[in-house]
Amino acid sequence: MKYTRHWQKKVEGLLQALGYTILYEKGNFQSGYCLVENKKVAVINSFFDTEGRINCLLDILSSLEVDTRDMSEKEVALFAQLRRVRAVSENI
Repeated sequence: MKYTRHWQKKVEGLLQALGYTILYEKGNFQSGYCLVENKKVAVINSFFDTEGRINCLLDILSSLEVDTRDMSEKEVALFAQLRRVRAVSENI
């Protein structure tokens, strides 16, 4: 998978479909992102480049328990693809 703005928008769309608000803010975050669970807000360090932002979004997706029954077929396919990509990158 190439880390492009197009893929970043797709991953952002998937998180938004799950009810999350994504904010890009300046900060000295240890892991690059912060999740505010009660409000479903993901705060990502705005100093990151596209690849760093996508990796943060993928980290967030992999940490969530997602119920795919409420998702469209397109979103389920994208979610499955992103999980595969994440699994492969973790094994490298």
